[in-house]
Amino acid sequence: MSKVYYKTADEIEQVRESANVLSQLLAEIAGLVKPGITTLSLDKFAFDFIKDHKGTPAFLNYQGFPYSLCISVNDQVVHGFPSDYVLKDGDIVTVDGGVNLNGFISDSAYTFAVGEISEEAKQLLEVTKGSLQAGIEQAIAGKRIGDISAAVQEYVAPYRYGIVRELVGHGVGFHLHEKPEVPNYGKRGSGPKLEEGLVICIEPMINAGKAGVKFWDDGWTVSTVDGKLSAHFEQMVSIQKGTPDVLLNFDAIEKVLNKK
Repeated sequence: MSKVYYKTADEIEQVRESANVLSQLLAEIAGLVKPGITTLSLDKFAFDFIKDHKGTPAFLNYQGFPYSLCISVNDQVVHGFPSDYVLKDGDIVTVDGGVNLNGFISDSAYTFAVGEISEEAKQLLEVTKGSLQAGIEQAIAGKRIGDISAAVQEYVAPYRYGIVRELVGHGVGFHLHEKPEVPNYGKRGSGPKLEEGLVICIEPMINAGKAGVKFWDDGWTVSTVDGKLSAHFEQMVSIQKGTPDVLLNFDAIEKVLNKK
């Protein structure tokens, strides 16, 4: 979408309702992710869950995408197809989903550990999630997109991970992808000004190795060029004065994970 859409307070609350359904879904997924389960079964669960909550999967048939979730395993960065692949101990798996509830759209992603993962993988997940939080802290009225982008980049820099450049965050709410784009690298004080009523997805995609990615022949799946792990966390933020308004946080997900 080429247009920047600003939302009224009522519209933001309706986006939040959509985000609440998606948060509940991802919390349920958190309980299901374990060795022995197929990624396709997670997709079927998501379809049924969203329908049961009076929504529709925002990803299903979006520009021809054939599933309700993007599920990306290990070296897959984003947009992976659910399949008969059986998750195994030591995998990491990103579940990226969206909900359309009464015409208002939410979008979020979380990278889960499957069983016991390596220390390298644990650090990648922690740093990627930490960089998301660093970006969110800059998401307030009066700042600029570049302040978010630079915060993510600066957080990741000491670890020498690769920051994916071909894929970025975005506006959301009326459509799955709206302007402005929100890169995970950039310069403070640059880019469009953040104004009240804007809703954006901030979504660092961080590779354990090189930043480069390759696009699969299926037209969707993106993976790392060197076969190393990639992590992806995404949250929705409404731009307000003084403090970021996170429309979809990870509390419900992490409550489930802490019990596992």
